[in-house]
Amino acid sequence: MTKSALVLGGGMVGVCTAWHLAQRGFDVTLIERGEPGRETSYGNAGLIQREAVEPYEFPHDLGTLLRVAVGIGNDVAWRARDLPAIAPRLLRYWWHSFPSRYRAIARSYEAMIRHCLDEHQRMIAAAGADNLVARDGWKALYRTGRAFEAGVGEARARAQRTGVLSEILDGAALAQAEPVLLHPMAGAIHWRDPWSVSDPGELVGRYAALLEAAGGRILRGDARSLTRHAGGWRVETAQGPVDAAQAVIALGPWSDMVARTLGYRFPLFVKRGYHRHFAWPGGLATPVLDTEMGIAMIPMARGLRVTTGAEFAHRDAPSGTRQMARSEQIARALLPLGAAVEAQPWRGARPCMPDMLPVIGPAWDHPGLWFHFGHAHQGFTLGPTTGRLCAEMMNGETPFIDPAPYSPARFRRA
Repeated sequence: MTKSALVLGGGMVGVCTAWHLAQRGFDVTLIERGEPGRETSYGNAGLIQREAVEPYEFPHDLGTLLRVAVGIGNDVAWRARDLPAIAPRLLRYWWHSFPSRYRAIARSYEAMIRHCLDEHQRMIAAAGADNLVARDGWKALYRTGRAFEAGVGEARARAQRTGVLSEILDGAALAQAEPVLLHPMAGAIHWRDPWSVSDPGELVGRYAALLEAAGGRILRGDARSLTRHAGGWRVETAQGPVDAAQAVIALGPWSDMVARTLGYRFPLFVKRGYHRHFAWPGGLATPVLDTEMGIAMIPMARGLRVTTGAEFAHRDAPSGTRQMARSEQIARALLPLGAAVEAQPWRGARPCMPDMLPVIGPAWDHPGLWFHFGHAHQGFTLGPTTGRLCAEMMNGETPFIDPAPYSPARFRRA
């Protein structure tokens, strides 16, 4: 049992961690309550975001805060009844977003993002998943000249800091590049480096098949049954109890549920999001994001996926309707949409930490227990990268990225 591991969670992060462990000779069992890739990893924008070298900070300008507070715009929503419970964590998020703290956080974030394409490509090639991936980038659309000017300035500064590539398109150039758009725009930034995936859940499924081909097992089980057993760890599955020397909690927005049963208190909170697919005739050259309206429109296998911005609410609270309804209305004004494909919008939750960095590393009170969660908006992008980092630490290797900024111990109470 010396080189064996349980990985709890079948999303992008858990599947990639399990695969990297299998590559290092571990006897790996992935525990998932359903099918891999059908929860949070399914419901994203399907982008591998090489350009996302900085995390989303909490706004500090009064105008933005007032706009969010009174419900103007569609990029952020909130549930009043849930705010008292999540307010302390949002306050810590706001505190970490001050420029003096945010700069160091962004450096640690970029240290992960810079590897995302290489690490995904390794798994894409091994899984035979090239047919799911387009390498044409995506476009950020701007409605007003003021917002476009600010976006151009940030894109140029980002290129200077990190080398990510973008092309500036004025309104005329955008209309030529995306003639299907029904509404004129001030301009766009075409981020050239990112990749888009036509079926995010299917890509995770291909990676899961790759894990099985490498000798790993995927079993249905209840992660909450994780317990210490015989110097290692045990979890109950449909096939009976499974033991391993090490265990990884990679359950995304549900990670804190299991961590709490073992005495760990992480300030995890969620940003909820919605999407819905619509029939459409096609025509977009790349995915697009309406920056001022907070919605993304992504061509996918099931149709055009229209997403919402973030909703601050309890993870399991009833679904809201306003954001998705507004997103559909905005999308219909921009593109020729047909009927909705699903009867109801999909809802999911992004697992967030107040300092905007994931939790990756060993538990301080339980030998052989590891944490790997809290990727916020970029679990789909970062799964192969941080999966490798976690596996290297578990295998006693020198990590290819400095793991110190992501250490779980930063949340250890004195």
